[in-house]
Amino acid sequence: MIYLITTRRSSLAIAIRARRLSRLVRMLLALAVIPACRIAAQDTTRSTPASLDSLAERLRRAEEAIALLREQMATQAESQVQSASRVHVELFGRVLVNGFHNSDSTNNSDVPQFAAPSGGRAQGGLGGAIRQTSLGIRVDVSRVLGGRFDGELHSDFFGGQQPSVGGRHFPIFRIRTARGILIWDRAELLFGQEVPLVAGLNPVSVASFGTSEFATAGNLWLWLPQVRGTWIISKKGRVGIQGAVLAPTTGDPVGTFDTGLDPAERSNRPYLQARIRTQWGDEDSRGEIGVGVHKGWLRRTDGSLVSSDALAADARVPLGSHVEVRAEAYSGQALRGLGGGGIGQNLTTTGDPIKDRGGWGQLILRPNTLIELASGCGTGDPKDVAGLPAGRQKNVACEAHITTHPGGPVVASFGLRQQRTTYQGTGVAKNTHLNLAFGFEF
Repeated sequence: MIYLITTRRSSLAIAIRARRLSRLVRMLLALAVIPACRIAAQDTTRSTPASLDSLAERLRRAEEAIALLREQMATQAESQVQSASRVHVELFGRVLVNGFHNSDSTNNSDVPQFAAPSGGRAQGGLGGAIRQTSLGIRVDVSRVLGGRFDGELHSDFFGGQQPSVGGRHFPIFRIRTARGILIWDRAELLFGQEVPLVAGLNPVSVASFGTSEFATAGNLWLWLPQVRGTWIISKKGRVGIQGAVLAPTTGDPVGTFDTGLDPAERSNRPYLQARIRTQWGDEDSRGEIGVGVHKGWLRRTDGSLVSSDALAADARVPLGSHVEVRAEAYSGQALRGLGGGGIGQNLTTTGDPIKDRGGWGQLILRPNTLIELASGCGTGDPKDVAGLPAGRQKNVACEAHITTHPGGPVVASFGLRQQRTTYQGTGVAKNTHLNLAFGFEF
């Protein structure tokens, strides 16, 4: 019988408590037996009924204590929760509170993506939120259909806020990723909601967790329902060919409850993606380089179709045991549905696809297990055309942060982020965002 393991730390704590209980039992037995041995060793000919009664009383108390400990251990074991399918289940997550300050207007106060026109006056402010708190579950089974199965459900509270006086302080729970992966010796099959295959790499960040860092500034990140396959064509270098069928979307806002079909869904065609990649190193210092293509369709209001296309490349390169470089770049058109392409713009006001190019890079330093330093920049750059629906021509974002784990589950991070967004006719809007985060992980 396999029990639900809530956390690695809780499992370790249970084992430690069990060992302590075992030691306590041995001590109780020793307290009962050693004096008896001493009494017997002193003079067996002078044993009295009183000494025998004392020995019997000690043994009785020891037996009662042992029975009580056994009962407590049995109760603790019964309190463990079983998974219905008898698989290994692990709970993980992070409780995080963010304090932030913006120097000017942004599209989103606690996790800004681009600067917004301020109308000629400063529109910054100070605030705090806890909606980047996350919760997840992992499962793994060693033998399924001739391979191994890994599953994960990851969620957070960044799904908006309830209409109330509390506003952002009453966040809505949402699903981030939810995937199951069947892994064989030379193949993998993934199903669920995951990052786009052609842009699966993201920067590391604590302050920008609800929305990935550099979104609308070169990072295509949006989690989409999909089925993905991988075939390892060469174990040397772990070269693999990948293909995915994804749910089509334009990334348009939807209503509170009812969601209608967007232009990508009305095309009656899925998104299609393919990628070739190579990997090296172990899991803790894994390197990977990949190149992929994306193809999708959107239906215009007149019924005609327009294509959504992209060519993308990504790289994750460890430089020794303490340094890592991450980077991604793409070029294409009508890419809002992959997460902020075209700075959140798909088609011009005349219905033409907005051509877009972008990318980001980040340098990460981990001098020890307590501290992480990182810095990077990203840019989204639609080619200057007339009729951009939101007027955003270019968006540049840069960030730097320090994250530390000072002890146990505690995590703290301080970050600086700057955005420069160019608008047609109004020039450049700027924002500086400061973020201080405290939390704990489990």
